[in-house]
Amino acid sequence: MTKEELLKGTDLFLLDLDGTVYLSDTPIPGVKEALQGLRAMGKRLVYLTNNSSRTREEYVEKLTRLGLFGAEDDVYTSAHAAATYLGAHHAGEKAYVLATDAVKEELRAQGVRLTEESPDVCLLAYDTQLTFAKMKKFNEFLATGAAFIATHPDDVCPTDGVPMPDVGSFLALFERSSGRRPDVICGKPFTVMGACIAQKYRVPAARTCMVGDRMHTDIRFGNANGMRALLVLSGETTQTSMRNFPDKPDLVLASLAEIL
Repeated sequence: MTKEELLKGTDLFLLDLDGTVYLSDTPIPGVKEALQGLRAMGKRLVYLTNNSSRTREEYVEKLTRLGLFGAEDDVYTSAHAAATYLGAHHAGEKAYVLATDAVKEELRAQGVRLTEESPDVCLLAYDTQLTFAKMKKFNEFLATGAAFIATHPDDVCPTDGVPMPDVGSFLALFERSSGRRPDVICGKPFTVMGACIAQKYRVPAARTCMVGDRMHTDIRFGNANGMRALLVLSGETTQTSMRNFPDKPDLVLASLAEIL
């Protein structure tokens, strides 16, 4: 697929964050101008991230500070997808949630009934304020039969220096301690978030493009949800490493700056 074909056939661009539009706190060269060009063409831009440690407002603040956020843009996280899933499949049920205090409040605002005792559902988000006491309670609730939902499967979160353990690492821990695997994982590359995106933005999957730097999350998400998939080589994946995955991008660019 050519750039021209991808642009002509896409109304909604889903943009991964780190490695795709910025690296840590530095915008990728030329991406700001590319985003402005896409907006000028009438394209809708949604920043789509698995990282459930921050709220939408926190991401908007960072993207605005870096000059990457437009007035009509949006941010959607795996925590938003989890809240939508809980509302559809566990309406009215009580949830014990491992998440930062800010994300808990965001979930509460979306209708999730938070509890500290006898939950119907356990939700594992990316809790960077995690304590052993919180992990112990979560494990006990899993062992006694609460439904098990996770926001996303990433093993590590990319940071400067050594990557930090992410939700996928804690999923392995809870599997060993409780014998439970999650009943549902909401974020990329799974279809729960794909369905949530379709419901929220009302754009057909065939006219949606996932843009990202990771084959096993971003490109697989696009493939799994019937979307176009644009791989950028400005982050994790290289021309060599992409051959190690079964996933197939429709287009590969050095960075999003090349889209126009």
